[in-house]
Amino acid sequence: MSAIEAFVRVAEAQSFSEAARQLGKSKSVVSRQVGALESELGVRLLQRTTRSITLTEAGRGFLDRAASILSEIEDAILSTSRLQAEPRGCLRINAPMSFGFLHLAPALPDFLERYSEIQVDLVMNDRIVDIVDEGFDLAFRIGRLTESSLVARRLAPIRMAVCASPSYLARHGIPTTPEDLGQHSCLFYSALSLTGEWRFVRPDGSPWLISVQGSMRANNGDALRAAALKGLGLSILPTFIVGRDLQAGSLVSVLNDFVPQDLGLYAVYSHSRLLSPKVRAIIDFMAERFGHQPYWDLVE
Repeated sequence: MSAIEAFVRVAEAQSFSEAARQLGKSKSVVSRQVGALESELGVRLLQRTTRSITLTEAGRGFLDRAASILSEIEDAILSTSRLQAEPRGCLRINAPMSFGFLHLAPALPDFLERYSEIQVDLVMNDRIVDIVDEGFDLAFRIGRLTESSLVARRLAPIRMAVCASPSYLARHGIPTTPEDLGQHSCLFYSALSLTGEWRFVRPDGSPWLISVQGSMRANNGDALRAAALKGLGLSILPTFIVGRDLQAGSLVSVLNDFVPQDLGLYAVYSHSRLLSPKVRAIIDFMAERFGHQPYWDLVE
């Protein structure tokens, strides 16, 4: 290809010196490349004299095809460069059900309005998917950052709250320490392995596991929220689910000093793939959208 490009530049400029200048090469290198091309083709392409350079009949025919090929290659390179520079294409995303429905889905129209060349395929569920095997560009996950083969970027803190309705607390009293939970009905998130224990921290920061019991368990936080609002018991729920209820007073948080606040919202993607513009665009957008002080935690 370098030899073909050298020939085209010489033919168009009718000068080895000018072609060499355009290509940033020496005149002798350009001359050798054209000579090698002629040897490879078995035909003379240029007629050289001390005063001029002209195309042979074979050279004229080859020039038209060669110039067209070079133009197509340049277009392909430019198109690919623009594709890498501008966020575009289908973005396949996995997200947890509650967070995806309550916060990610409402944010996506604004994201797509900003990046009109991107299409989103959103899959929501509460299982941990294999991003690579299942063909996702990235996943949004909530939890604690652990060792992983994936790259993770923290987008926002996730606060947890032990909460109940005012009517429940009026009937059963307000717990003042985690040990008081033994006298209460607790609503469990069944996707956790230790559904019979809730994790707290002591004043010195050490972990404090408390055995609890209650009349309901569910694998979805919205179901537990509905039960708590009806006065069925206490539940530990993320504020991205119950933030508005806490602000409105329809739920009341208790044991605030004992609830560990070490969870985060993460965007995760495979380190084996380059961070494409479309993935970088949505990560930056959601970090800006949710941020260090998420809107669901703001007191109105």
